[in-house]
Amino acid sequence: MGRYDGRVAIVTGGARGIGAGIAQRFAEEGAAVAVLDLDETQAAQTAEGLGAAQAIGVGCDVADAASVEAAVGRVVAELGGVHVLVNNAGITRDNLLFKMSEADWDSVLGVHLRGAFLMSKAAQQSFVEQKYGKILNLSSSSARGNRGQANYSAAKAGVQGFTRTLAIELGRYNVNVNAIAPGFIATDMTDDTARRVGMDVEEFRQAAAQRNPIGRVGEPGDIAATAAFLCSDEASYITGQILYVDGGATLAGG
Repeated sequence: MGRYDGRVAIVTGGARGIGAGIAQRFAEEGAAVAVLDLDETQAAQTAEGLGAAQAIGVGCDVADAASVEAAVGRVVAELGGVHVLVNNAGITRDNLLFKMSEADWDSVLGVHLRGAFLMSKAAQQSFVEQKYGKILNLSSSSARGNRGQANYSAAKAGVQGFTRTLAIELGRYNVNVNAIAPGFIATDMTDDTARRVGMDVEEFRQAAAQRNPIGRVGEPGDIAATAAFLCSDEASYITGQILYVDGGATLAGG
């Protein structure tokens, strides 16, 4: 028996990186998993590789209301419902404020914050009706502020306020809402950042590792393990919390 037997989990931005790691962990613990991503082909490939009894890949633009409604409707129709929503989809468009375009501001806020809003609004219809649901939002340690990430930091700080508010509103319906704020996680996204700033990927990771007490960078599995707990019934008395999973970097001022 797995913790997620009989549960259906949606993971946005689930085709790769942290999202794929979370989807894999849910599948291993018995969930039927819907991998949502902008690229449906990649989402389907990831879903197929999960080894779950039931898994589908669904193309979805989380910043578009019609796309979200269609995607959630398809998940409910094909997998028989929805019990867990992980709002993981995200992009970066880093730049200093005076160089940042309105389009880069809007796109980052759109995917992270509007996306979490639209997906949560769609999923909560099922959650309220069945008097059960788990929403997990992905914030970031950058919510505390990070040079060159005014858009991303604002979005991730907004996610934290959004999380706490949903916890207040939905608690009476037996819906738990929490957030994980990862620190540096070794993914394609952070590797792309290294290349953009002209650093070797391994050197970039080593520099990040030196900024936290544990002395290593995080892996998608670190976030997946945390997600698997927070979305389980073992965490039914935890809601409205923001858990930093960063190797202690925030303690060290990193």
